Amino acid sequence: MVRLPDPEGDGGVSLEKTLAGRRSVRSYKSDALSLAQVGQLLWAAQGQTHPRGLRTAPSAGATYPLGLYVAAGQVEGLAPGIYRYESGDHALILLRKADVRPDMARASYGQGWAAGAPALLIITADFRRTAGRYGTRGEGYVALEAGCASQNIALEAVALGLGSVIIGAFDDAGVKAAAGLPEEEEPLLYMPVGVPD
Repeated sequence: MVRLPDPEGDGGVSLEKTLAGRRSVRSYKSDALSLAQVGQLLWAAQGQTHPRGLRTAPSAGATYPLGLYVAAGQVEGLAPGIYRYESGDHALILLRKADVRPDMARASYGQGWAAGAPALLIITADFRRTAGRYGTRGEGYVALEAGCASQNIALEAVALGLGSVIIGAFDDAGVKAAAGLPEEEEPLLYMPVGVPD
């Protein structure tokens, strides 16, 4: 388990400034990300903010169907590999040592530039968690939650001086295989993150 640095509570950048600065970034410098930056991005997406386990992104009925992974390539303190974010511990669990960024980019319909980002943040869903409570409407609730989590990442990236973009056009089976995702989880999107070029 890799403990992440505690998230910052006040980065000093106004919400209005981050909203105005949010852009889709598809070209990144070769600079590595710090472990603190990665931890802050993950916390923004799914970090716990309440003793009862409530998180930064809203979840229908607090069912929390999302999984959050990092495909690390150039992150200080992390070997290249796939890591699962554990929000309760604000920590990463290494699942597999391998730089999967090129494989994920190849599964993304010509978006090879994604492999140039130092890290890819992957959002998955176990739809059963929400559908078990809300039936067929659960799928829409999961999509809403993924949208909130990904927007949180995008805004946190701006606040950290980084760039990101949401990638949703990919071969599901190819991304799932490249990242070695659990059978019960489906990839919804992933976000390359890095210093804008």
